[in-house]
Amino acid sequence: MSKYRNLLIGTAIAAFAAMPAAAGQFGLGRAALPEEVAAWDHDISPDGTGLPVGSGSVEDGEMVFSENCAICHGEFAEGVDNWPKLAGGMDTLDRKDPLKTVGSYWPYLSTTYDYVRRSMPFGAAQTMSDDDVYAIVAYILYSNDLVEDDFVLSNENFLEVQMPNAEGFIVDDREESEKHFWTEPCMENCKEHEVKITMRAAVLDVTPDHGGEDMAEEAAAEPAAEPAKEEAAAEPAKEEAKQEAALDPALVEAGEKVFKKCKSCHQVGDGAKNKTGPQLNHVMGRVLGAEDGFKYSKTMKEMGEAGTVWNDETMHAFLTKPKDFVSKTKMSFAGLKSDEDIAAVIAYLKSHSQ
Repeated sequence: MSKYRNLLIGTAIAAFAAMPAAAGQFGLGRAALPEEVAAWDHDISPDGTGLPVGSGSVEDGEMVFSENCAICHGEFAEGVDNWPKLAGGMDTLDRKDPLKTVGSYWPYLSTTYDYVRRSMPFGAAQTMSDDDVYAIVAYILYSNDLVEDDFVLSNENFLEVQMPNAEGFIVDDREESEKHFWTEPCMENCKEHEVKITMRAAVLDVTPDHGGEDMAEEAAAEPAAEPAKEEAAAEPAKEEAKQEAALDPALVEAGEKVFKKCKSCHQVGDGAKNKTGPQLNHVMGRVLGAEDGFKYSKTMKEMGEAGTVWNDETMHAFLTKPKDFVSKTKMSFAGLKSDEDIAAVIAYLKSHSQ
């Protein structure tokens, strides 16, 4: 991947360097100065060549990522709607439908830094400082559980970070290994071939023009669970919720701040609607998979049908590590690492469940 990118950049620079001849021939422009060529040559190699001096922490990266990247990639790099996921997908590359992210697929950290620095944020490329790019890359590493939350990435420790798929790529030797069966293409009087559609894609994964409407329509078409069964299962939970002690306003306020990390997928409060995830009004005390009009994973629906209810214990387990609590959940969020944050979010959800 890096070799191919370097080839493209080298070709572009070579063409740029050849422009003086065209300028003389056509009387257009002038020869580019060496410093002008250097200004466009931002390439960073896997061995660290081209890395700028600087550093950035996971803590700072969370803030910079939230302000510049989360609108498309989610607060936890989990992707919004069909915008690219940057985290998750570990151990999926040998599956029929692998999830290729920075953590699961990209072999070199230099590619991540190079791409962010060169092309992001969308619509405002090359507007961030080198330190902010280091911070964003550190946060992406953290979102993939590759570093701890106190990690600081810099040009000095950059090469110490080993990507999980570093050995997953091979040298492209097709010019030699496949040369024996190459043939010259037919250029005239060629046999006509009938074009037939032999197979249709089972999965369509395209960038949306606008968020979530198609998904919402599909979800609305799904048959809702039987109301009587839901109400019967929810009655004990409602009674339990009524007996809850008065909520601590300070804890609810803290939970509202932490919940900002969830807003890219979930809504709560007046006018809340299902998005990538279900709306969470009255979620505490509700059986799992019971929000009308949302398409849940099979496991979530089965747990709800078995009578599992969202309470302090189940919500704490889910927020700690969703995929451990609900196997095959569609939620790619890895989980909150702080018990204090989890307790605060639960209190905030309770404030919208009374």
